Amino acid sequence: MMAIPPHGGKLINRVLEGDERETWLERAESLPRVVLNSRHQCDVEQISVGAFSPLEGFMGRRDYDSVLANQRLANGLPWTIPVTLTVSADQAAALKGAENIALEGDGGRIVAVLHLQEIFPFDRNHEAQQVLRTTSDTHPGVKYLETAGDHCLAGAISLLRRRESAEFANYLLDPKETRFLFEHRGWRTVVGFQTRNPVHRAHEYILKCALETVDGLLLHPLVGATRDEDVPAEVRLRCYLALMQTAYPASRTVLSVYPAAMRYAGPREAIFHAIARKNYGCTHFVVGRDHAGVGKFYGTYDAQRKFFEFEPGELGITPICFDNTFYCRKCGEMASEKTCRHSADDHLILSGTKVRDMLRAGEDLPREFTRPEIAAILREAYQEK
Repeated sequence: MMAIPPHGGKLINRVLEGDERETWLERAESLPRVVLNSRHQCDVEQISVGAFSPLEGFMGRRDYDSVLANQRLANGLPWTIPVTLTVSADQAAALKGAENIALEGDGGRIVAVLHLQEIFPFDRNHEAQQVLRTTSDTHPGVKYLETAGDHCLAGAISLLRRRESAEFANYLLDPKETRFLFEHRGWRTVVGFQTRNPVHRAHEYILKCALETVDGLLLHPLVGATRDEDVPAEVRLRCYLALMQTAYPASRTVLSVYPAAMRYAGPREAIFHAIARKNYGCTHFVVGRDHAGVGKFYGTYDAQRKFFEFEPGELGITPICFDNTFYCRKCGEMASEKTCRHSADDHLILSGTKVRDMLRAGEDLPREFTRPEIAAILREAYQEK
């Protein structure tokens, strides 16, 4: 069975092992250092394990400019989100002439080496307008850019140490591992599903619909850096584990965490998420309502429309698009705007804000909105909080 090719044709591996790793661990102690923020740490690992193939490191100026202007790398390959290591002007000046830089993660540990090829300034407002479609400081992505420095360090990465995440260790599979697992199970078609929110009936419904058309499902909840107000990743994982025990056939489902950081870039990030899942071995990707959106910055179906700006086959992964899904009291079941004839008054739709308010108040979520066992996990987490 032929697996879907990685983006660009080769699954990148920048993880050092054995003697080479030991050599660089020793050398890195005497190198100039850059301290990574939470997004940078996520990006370093995702690049190194091949999730961001074909990137081998942080983007140089040509790729960066091309992504902003054309939604493609400089070689023409579709790519929609800049992946950069940003530093202050003073840091950039101090690093000028360096060939290798030690990248420092949590706890002062050196986690990787950047083989420096280029330092270039960038315009954060221009990036925000091109990628996020706004410069409003109420957008979390804009807020991030305001604190991100104004120069970029570019070059390939050599990963020396993985992050320690005990709560996710048993559910973390790299792209080479998911690909092996899919092949071992004989899956020719695999649909990937991402969410940064707790799972509920609408998710359950669209995933069952998607499973009717493919061999397997990769449940791939994002557990990297998100907003403080988002439900914590460990709580969301517990919800998925509860769902796995009751809702989906174990022989056709794989649960693995996706340790990447959110950009909240809406349509562009939907493409970015799909390309990453292609690298994990997915042939299809679920794109729902306002994928990777935040607030009112993007239209309900802008992310779905974004996929059709590319020529058929260019992305190498097929989007499965769903309309807004809900429980209809008159239908007596889950439905969507495509399948339900009844008015909005008959639809049970709870916003994320409403759900959080109910949980904080200790109220029960409706069974039609989420399974009781999942509601119990969320209620307990919010009461502890």
